[in-house]
Amino acid sequence: MAVVQKWREGMSSDNVKGLVLALSSSLFIGASFIVKKKGLKKAGASGIRAGVGGYSYLLEPLWWAGMITMVVGEIANFAAYAFAPAILVTPLGALSIIIRQENFTLKFRFGNLELIAKHCFSRSAVLAHIILRERLHTFGILGCILCVVGSTTIVLHAPQERQIESVTEVWDLATEPGFLFYTALVLTAVFILIYQFVPQYGQTHIMVYIGVCSLVGSISVMSVKALGIALKLTFSGMNQLVYPQTWAFTLVVITCVLTQMNYLNKALDTFNTAVVSPIYYVMFTSLTILASVIMFKDWDGQSPTQILTEMCGFVTILSGTFLLHKTKDMADGPGLSTSLSMRSLKHEEDDGFSEGIPPKRQDT
Repeated sequence: MAVVQKWREGMSSDNVKGLVLALSSSLFIGASFIVKKKGLKKAGASGIRAGVGGYSYLLEPLWWAGMITMVVGEIANFAAYAFAPAILVTPLGALSIIIRQENFTLKFRFGNLELIAKHCFSRSAVLAHIILRERLHTFGILGCILCVVGSTTIVLHAPQERQIESVTEVWDLATEPGFLFYTALVLTAVFILIYQFVPQYGQTHIMVYIGVCSLVGSISVMSVKALGIALKLTFSGMNQLVYPQTWAFTLVVITCVLTQMNYLNKALDTFNTAVVSPIYYVMFTSLTILASVIMFKDWDGQSPTQILTEMCGFVTILSGTFLLHKTKDMADGPGLSTSLSMRSLKHEEDDGFSEGIPPKRQDT
């Protein structure tokens, strides 16, 4: 109780708002996948399944309800960055990936361009257990508990949000030597990966695509946070749209998000999603926290004990996420070995879609 009382007194109102928005985002996004899954099942029963290139789900109201729920969640996540530091918001994404995954492929054709969007169906394990009647085994429960404990640890020791009065202040932070050096390293690494390693190793080494996504993602989150702050100040009566810095951050967000989507799409289309998702989460979250610490100086004013506790919370979340992914198809009891065999068979089936998509590689 003393810890909770101290947390209430020490946590700023902006951090509380960011926390509520981040938790709401996780709830909406986690629920959206369940609703969309129900809609896909309902649409697939009366039409061509999405997994084999069908579009009957576009006529299913339940699927659209799931999409709207997901959009609300993403908006809440975007807003959370405007109020709270990334070290608080980003790791809480694990609460929406207390998951079990199922893959399906959507194909969109624009003239001669065919976009294959490999959708990683990240579903809340608890909601899937209740609504979709999927068994949540012992390891799944343990993984959920680890994610919740790690998230709680970070929330209780998160740094205070920096008070910013203008988007030009964020621009000043972004153009300081430390963050400019980090950005230069990121851009150099991304260009080397794209032009040197992607052509040769992209189809065989999972870290190439995920490296591009994670590095670019750390810059995109900083820009999203800057844009969120600009919009928050604008809505409060201090118009930030007149500053060119706001539009510069907007351009960076668009460029980075498109790059992320492109290479994450390649990774999901080439490799097993059960391997891609945890690696991407670890790299993306780690680099985002690093970028936030450099740009916004989140750890200034915090004691080594607080910083170490936050890192322990992050490692706990990673452990829970890894456990959920690694054991997602297991079942309790003596049938464990049979469940593992079925899991292997399921991955073989998932990895060999009959849609002209090359089988995913299992190597990491």
